[in-house]
Amino acid sequence: MALSPSAALWFLPFVLPICLYVCYTDMSRMKITNRAVMVLIMVFAIVGPLVLPFDTYLWRYAHLGVALLAGILLNAAGAMGAGDAKFIAAAAPFVNLGDLPFLMILFSITLIVAFVTHRVVRASPLRQLAPNWASWTSGKRFPMGLALGGTLGLYLTFGALQGL
Repeated sequence: MALSPSAALWFLPFVLPICLYVCYTDMSRMKITNRAVMVLIMVFAIVGPLVLPFDTYLWRYAHLGVALLAGILLNAAGAMGAGDAKFIAAAAPFVNLGDLPFLMILFSITLIVAFVTHRVVRASPLRQLAPNWASWTSGKRFPMGLALGGTLGLYLTFGALQGL
């Protein structure tokens, strides 16, 4: 991985709770909150200059801009929700471009596992552990925050573990 293990280790304790919150709110309310997105951006803004070379830190904001533009276009085309697009943009600065192929594979695996798990639980008695979650009755819609939050959390965890 191209991600610095020390940067991943510094980001992880701040980012992981946000990722878990995104998973929870998207499953329970089918919504990724603006607050979660803004806090994720603030974590990068505060921790980023402390753990990344300054020029790298500044260039990572280009990742945010490109991801946001792509997300806006995909949202306008009906291919993704606005919350998903905003979360992807906020998560983009944490990703080293050299890790993009790895990240796409990680996202693909996480998406498949999250989708199958969600659908199995939705159809099982386990659903009664959280009976009022909106994602259980959302028809064909899937809480993509489950896969997106999971992917960012796993990416930073793998990055941190590579340094051990």
